[in-house]
Amino acid sequence: MTWFDAIVLAGGNVRPDDPLFEECPDGKRSLVDIRGKPMVQWVLDALSGSEAIDEIFVIGLTPNSGLQSEKTLHFLPDEGGIFENIHKGVVYGTQIHPERSKFITASADIPGITPEMVNWLATQVKEDLTSLLYYTVIPQSLMEKQFPSAGRSYVKFSDIAVCGGDINAIDKDIFSKERTLWGQLIRMRKNPLKQAALIGIDTLLLVALHKISLEKTVNKVCKKLSITAQALISPYAEIGMDADKPHQLQLLRAYLERK
Repeated sequence: MTWFDAIVLAGGNVRPDDPLFEECPDGKRSLVDIRGKPMVQWVLDALSGSEAIDEIFVIGLTPNSGLQSEKTLHFLPDEGGIFENIHKGVVYGTQIHPERSKFITASADIPGITPEMVNWLATQVKEDLTSLLYYTVIPQSLMEKQFPSAGRSYVKFSDIAVCGGDINAIDKDIFSKERTLWGQLIRMRKNPLKQAALIGIDTLLLVALHKISLEKTVNKVCKKLSITAQALISPYAEIGMDADKPHQLQLLRAYLERK
């Protein structure tokens, strides 16, 4: 049933002035300890437990990090940016499995995900293979019910308020030509209004005034970028619950302790 290889974004160093710096072995946020194992290991466990995932490419760490998986792990160097790291994983994965076009991408700081959640995303992609990008979003109502003190930022459309997820899917053909604007959007994934500004002032105003639906916004973005994409509304808050700040890390530790 294995359909996809997975790219885990585990690179980047935390600066000494970051509130999480003291928690980060070797300055790596992905290696923060949660219940006796690195945060990224929780993500690897979820991917490894999914029957939809074959091999896993870890960007930004080395075999010396002590990570384990039932699936084959490949360690690739950090290329300095999210867009570049995804590209690195796609190029490497395509060399191994040239017959595959879709990849699951996951941030290393979403330790609450499970194989069930990975399977959900893989199934969504498998049901419609026509898009180049599959971007998960979590309804505000769901996130605040599951993690009421998370402090996430939301974009309010005319039909729904959402925050972005940190496990998504991508087609290798999105890199078939230069897509500078798309790279900028990826880098600004934590700032939806800046993303909208890149797309156009009309879209920015419509989003700010809550006059445009999620689907219509996706259509506008796709037209601007000349790509096909889908926003997948996740039934799992954990997909968007990352550990960017100390209170979020503590929240996740408490959540996983209860689990």
